[in-house]
Amino acid sequence: MAVQVSTQRSLFGNLRGLLWARANTRPADYVLALIVGLMVLIGILSIYSVSFGPNLQVGDDPLGFIERHLGMLLIGVAVLLVFARLDYHLLMRYAVPLMLVTLALLIALLFWGHEENGAKRWLIGQSVQPGEIAKLVTIIYVAAWAASKGKKLKRLVYGLIPFSILIGLIAGLIILQPNYSTALMISAVAFTMFFMAGADLKQFAGAAVFGGAVAALVVTQSPRAMVRVSSWFVEPTQELTDGSWQAAQTLIAVASGGIFGKGLGTGGGQYGYVPLAHSDGIFAIWSEETGLIGATILVILFVALAYRGFRIARNAPDDFGRVLAAGVTFWLVLQAFVNMGVVTQLIPFTGQPLPFVSYGGSSLVMCLASVGILLSISRALPKPVVVKSVPTVVGAPTQENQAAVLQNKTVKKNATIRYGGGDRRARVSPRRRAGTARRNASTQSDE
Repeated sequence: MAVQVSTQRSLFGNLRGLLWARANTRPADYVLALIVGLMVLIGILSIYSVSFGPNLQVGDDPLGFIERHLGMLLIGVAVLLVFARLDYHLLMRYAVPLMLVTLALLIALLFWGHEENGAKRWLIGQSVQPGEIAKLVTIIYVAAWAASKGKKLKRLVYGLIPFSILIGLIAGLIILQPNYSTALMISAVAFTMFFMAGADLKQFAGAAVFGGAVAALVVTQSPRAMVRVSSWFVEPTQELTDGSWQAAQTLIAVASGGIFGKGLGTGGGQYGYVPLAHSDGIFAIWSEETGLIGATILVILFVALAYRGFRIARNAPDDFGRVLAAGVTFWLVLQAFVNMGVVTQLIPFTGQPLPFVSYGGSSLVMCLASVGILLSISRALPKPVVVKSVPTVVGAPTQENQAAVLQNKTVKKNATIRYGGGDRRARVSPRRRAGTARRNASTQSDE
């Protein structure tokens, strides 16, 4: 009697298959993982330095900050490992549900959010920050949306108009918190991805002008935002106002570090001089304690992160992976530049944490999740090259015929970033050299 074998898999088996049964994969980008690990280590040292002494001075738990940070770091690392093992194409499948949940969180925040300093940015006390979740989810959704449009992306009705409505809705909900810097960050990253995906350059330029005008209108209507913008034009060493005081303190902290710094834990900025020393001002404290050398090392790490991230985007096997990797990389690097630019007064004051370094919460978890996505994309192999049929050569094979056959079988695809987009493919897309190989083969066979 034959025994029937059930082919059904349990829920655990399906999950295990998604995470561990990855076929046609290559090793992940361990250089990227090492870069992020070094930045996380710098963050741990910095947060310990800015919290231990001040907390001990006022009688609080000196290890309270670092313990909470390590707890969120463990959650972030777990999320990173899951996303790194997960097939990133599943994100494209669930992009719409993820966006709907994010919009629901942003709406709930307006009614039940925790208010602090006149802004509602947290749910469940100060545990969840939907604005940080919206950054990554918007990148995933835009990448999936752009990859699904294809040639229609250049058409106004199918491309720019629905895209602008969606980004305007997300940014509007975040502005109502209010959180202008996060809204501007999401808009800048999304429109850059729209351009990378192959949008029409004229539409992109028009959208950039219109978006800039809307942003200027919103900022000018907010007294709080105008104070921060106006303080940027004030020389903090000559005129200390409410807006320029923070800029002056961060500049003093950076300058007092000199070349080699004062040493970890020996800076003075964390003792009430640099506001939010554990989050927005952490780069100033790191520069004070490690000097120009330490600040330069951190900048080099972010430059290396940009190189590895865009390299992953260039080598991704499909449009969704290319646009997604480019968007994630651009977001992390832009946010780092904004944080460092505020500390050094290159741009007006705005509150954005330094990725992987600032005190962790939703921002740290989302940044580590984005690195997991990059690692997943780096593991995916390109699609196999379709080899064209080679004409049959009559007679004994010659060296020229053998070279022609070999060239047709070993066609490589090199990836590049194109800015023209004239062929209606994504600007971050593969450049095929098969045509060159075929021309060389036909020339040799004619000889």
